[in-house]
This record gives sequence, C-alpha cells and structure tokens, in this order.
Amino acid sequence: MILQLKPLFAGEIERLPVEATLDLSSFEFHGDCPLTRPVELKGEIVVRADMLWFTATASYHFESVCDRCLSPVCGEFVTRMEHILVSSLNGEETDELVLVENDELDLVPLTETDIYLDLPQKTLCKSDCRGLCQHCGKNLNDGLCGCHEKKVDPRMAVLASLLTEDTE
Repeated sequence: MILQLKPLFAGEIERLPVEATLDLSSFEFHGDCPLTRPVELKGEIVVRADMLWFTATASYHFESVCDRCLSPVCGEFVTRMEHILVSSLNGEETDELVLVENDELDLVPLTETDIYLDLPQKTLCKSDCRGLCQHCGKNLNDGLCGCHEKKVDPRMAVLASLLTEDTE
C-alpha cells in the first residue's frame, strides 16, 4: 500500500491517519513464510518541525516451527513502528530518517523491515525447549527417549579411554 504524503509535505494538512491491511504472506523469515494472515497496521503521520513523524502498530499472527524440536509455534504479536520521514537528505546518511521519494511512502517494505527486526532470532516453542534426541530424533520435551546410553564419538574414544583408566 502506498501513501501519498504530498499534502503533509506541502503543509496542507498536519495529520494523516493510517489504517491498512497488508498481505505479507510472501515475507520470508529464516527460510519460512510465517505471516499467513493479513497484517493490521494502525497509526498516524504527524507534521512536526518540517518533518513527518510516523507512529503505528502492526498486529499479526505468526506461524512457524520450533528451531529445536520442530513443534508448531504460533501466536499473536504486535510490533511498534516509529519513523521520521523526510523528502530530502542534506548530504547526510542516517538510519534514523526514512527518505520518501516522490512524496510516496510504500508501507509494505517498511512494515516488513520492522517486523523482521522485532522477531526473535530463534523461534522456540518454550524458552526451556529440550529439542530432539540427536540419535533417535524423539522430542525430549515429551520425556527421555531410551537411548540414554552414552555413545562416544569415535574421534574422542582415546580421550574416553583415559577417563576410564583413571577410575579403575
């Protein structure tokens, strides 16, 4: 969705309410497309000190799998968005200002970036997820797997034999 900001930059109006439903189903996060439902964006753009201040909240449903045990993970999230919009930069490069070209603001890439930065780098079903057994693949959150016997990496067998010699 593209917003026309010319009336704001020209001083014709001082406030523009923003309410949009965005389809971000193609948004990729760690090789997955977790935003299966539309994202609801609500906020406003206000003129202050010859700059535009954009504040909004993006509400969305997140669906993915746990990075440790592959169980489904889903939930409702809200990302707070705050940006200063300018029509030109006076030779300065900064991440704090968003350059609006042709007085048009595309909400989709701005919202995707903010959601990406707000999501945790690791998707977990719970903070103390135990993951899968590396030998049999059983979900360890459901209990021990039965292959609890210690299997020694063949590269470490010599070191393991040193430990058994000390105990004998």
